[in-house]
Amino acid sequence: MSSITSQYLARFRRLAAGEGADAPLPVTGAQRRFVLVRSLDSAGRPDLVPMFFAFPRGTVDTVRLAVAARRLAALHPALRARPAVLRGTPVLLPEPPDVPVAMVTVAPGEDTASALRRALADWTPQGPPMRLFLAQDEAPGGEEVLAIVLDHAACDGQSLARIVGELESAYAGAPHSDETSPADIAAEVAAYRDAVLLQLEAEDRASSADAMAYWGERLRGVREQAPPARPWPPAAGALPSGAAERRVPAPAAGVPFPDLLDACRAAAAVLYGPGREVPLGYPWGGRPPGAAPVMGCFLNTVVFPATTGERRADDSTAFGWWEDLDRADAPFDAVVHAARAAGSGWTGRLDGLLTVDDTQRRPLLSLGGVTGRETHVDGRPVRGPFAVSVTHGPVLHLRMVWDRAVLDDDRADRAFAALAEAVAPTPAGTAG
Repeated sequence: MSSITSQYLARFRRLAAGEGADAPLPVTGAQRRFVLVRSLDSAGRPDLVPMFFAFPRGTVDTVRLAVAARRLAALHPALRARPAVLRGTPVLLPEPPDVPVAMVTVAPGEDTASALRRALADWTPQGPPMRLFLAQDEAPGGEEVLAIVLDHAACDGQSLARIVGELESAYAGAPHSDETSPADIAAEVAAYRDAVLLQLEAEDRASSADAMAYWGERLRGVREQAPPARPWPPAAGALPSGAAERRVPAPAAGVPFPDLLDACRAAAAVLYGPGREVPLGYPWGGRPPGAAPVMGCFLNTVVFPATTGERRADDSTAFGWWEDLDRADAPFDAVVHAARAAGSGWTGRLDGLLTVDDTQRRPLLSLGGVTGRETHVDGRPVRGPFAVSVTHGPVLHLRMVWDRAVLDDDRADRAFAALAEAVAPTPAGTAG
């Protein structure tokens, strides 16, 4: 029986006979997941990945930034391609580079974070996958905050580091020329197409009958556990998401990933109660062997069935996780199909998401010799009931955000406390 990926590859190869710079490009399984997630959203909203950098006011030359951003998008097809469906087949259609740089007006009584939240909330699904926003605090000594925002279908963590580096280099280059060599563009398009095809071939191999049987059995008992969303906002000025964070000394060897999954189990037990099997997702993978390090979205989302409440003797997170990794290349939509075929009522929505990052892979943006300070803009809408991010470095940074239309603050705060205690127990007699 053919897999979802092999069926897609066959349709794409029939559809896209040409290999020119403007020919349709295939999509990875990760990109198909974002198409699925968007289809489950009533407003068709994409997942957005923002990076925020604060500079002294007056640092950013918006004309020079726009030129640099267009040069970047011209070279990398993922940053200028729009999703489309041709004859029932999802593809990316390369278009001329267009990266808008919007000056965001800070209204009286607002701060830059509020203004940027408002700008991102107005993101239209139709449009360039990469957009820039600049908000200035007009108070004496105020900063300006630059938001580099991407549709998640166009990027992953590896891409973000490269975007920061190449945008910085382009900004430092010729300030009034965004011409890019046609040969360089063609070479990057060919490298991108080859990388995606290699990824799809790997996903097809990972979608064997044995792998699908494994995932079907592994996720048979999974169901969404989050309560239905409530009308929002309940009060004027309330933000759509809450956040909690804690910084603790980092163990020299870092925290083992299964321990982080167990910490998410502890949070899920508080949020959803005991005796549940909660679908948690985490990104895993990268470019396939032999592929160029192109910008794009290649990280698969692996599903972990987090059982809450009392654990069975044979319920070892570490053992289950290692078994899962042997089949982690199976694309998300194929895994959902396998679970449903095995009897699960799971629709593909995740009740939680875990991401792990390394501070050394998160470069800061420098423009005109001024290095920006990375900052957060809290309160933005989040995809899913809750998401946990763990940043490794000299300090372990634990952060959890949640959707206030689904989870109330009190329970979410208690869930975060359970998660943090599981990762870094508080010594007796000290404050948490």
